[in-house]
Parts: sequence; structure tokens; C-alpha cells
Amino acid sequence: MCLSQTVSFAAGGLLLVGGVYACNKAWITNKKYLPVALMPIFAGLQQLTEGFVWSGMNSGDPALVIISALSFIFFTWFMWPFWIPLAVYVLEPKESKRKHLFLAFALIGLTFGLILYVPHLLNPEWISVTINRNSLAYEGTMLLDFMMPRLATNILYLSLIILPPLLSRYLHIRYFGLSLIAVVIVDNFFLSYAYISFFCLLAGLATFHLIYIISRNKCKRECPTLFV
Repeated sequence: MCLSQTVSFAAGGLLLVGGVYACNKAWITNKKYLPVALMPIFAGLQQLTEGFVWSGMNSGDPALVIISALSFIFFTWFMWPFWIPLAVYVLEPKESKRKHLFLAFALIGLTFGLILYVPHLLNPEWISVTINRNSLAYEGTMLLDFMMPRLATNILYLSLIILPPLLSRYLHIRYFGLSLIAVVIVDNFFLSYAYISFFCLLAGLATFHLIYIISRNKCKRECPTLFV
């Protein structure tokens, strides 16, 4: 989390506990929920990695900062644009005309995520982590910066993680997509000085809505034959 090492570890722990509960509930209710149930776990792991970024910053250990930052942006740049469309694809019923669209989103997200993340593994000096207003700011160079404006990269990224939930057959998954839009608005208008860190924090907290969806079996309303 952006605020401190302690808060990052606490948020990560809460998300992990909630994610484990959601996975157990998904296993019992309907295994199609499992990719969605794993998202709070991934968000929790991401927050834990940011706790180690804080640890490295506070102790003056640049190696720990880089290793932890690489772990953090693994989720940011690679996992989310791939996993969110994949989770929506798995959840969508077979008869849905949009199911193949979600698979296409997932494949594009996989390719896009690799393009964003792998160059940082090869060029860790591209990563720059600073403390800005008591929050972690992740900046630096991206491969696509040499091909198009950063704004275009950000728009493509947000499209991959927001459009699939918004287009889902299930009402509460669409609500989750609206939650992500709210996160983007708040992040850009009020928290832009550390937008990556705050976005991942707020989007991670939004996954508690997914835990609620699974625990209450909210998808049953739209597809009672699959979610009994």
C-alpha cells in the first residue's frame, strides 16, 4: 500500500484471508468462480510485495527495492490485463455471444502484459521508485514509450481490465467494472502523485466486492442453471 510498510502488510494479509475464503466458497458453490476468487489473493500478494518495497526504501537497500518493485509491477503490468479478462471469460456461460470476445481480450492482455513487463526484467534500471507525499511513486521507462505516448499505453491497459467486467452477462460483475472506473477517476483526480501505487491499492480493495459476489452466489440471478 502507498501509506506505509505496516499498512501494506496488513492490507495484504486481509486480502489473502478474504481470497482464501472466496476460493473455498467457489470450490463448494461453482468452480467457475475460482479465477475470480483468486483475484483478492493476487491483490494481497501484490500489497505484500509493496510492503517489501517500503522495507527496502526505509533501510536503504536498493537491491530489495528493485526485486520487490519487479514483483509489484508483475501484478500491475502483466497479471491484471491478462487475468481479469480470463476470469470473466471462464465465468461467462457457454451460450454467451461475448465469450469469444473475452478470450480475445485475455490473449491481447497476455501479449500486452509481456510487452510491458519483460523489458523491466531485462532492464531493471528502467524502474524508478521514489517517496512522494509519504507514498510510493513508480516511474521510469517502458518499451512502448518508444512507440506511442504513455497516455495511449494507459488507455489500452485500462480498456483491457475494465471493458470485460462491464460487458459481462452478470450484473454484479458489471458493478465491479463500475468500481474500477471509480478507482480510475479518484486516482487520476486526487492521487496522481503516486497513481500506480494508489490504483493498485484501491483496485485491490475493490476485490472485496468479488468476495461478496461469491459468498452470496450473486451470479445465480442471471444463470440459475449454472449457479445452483
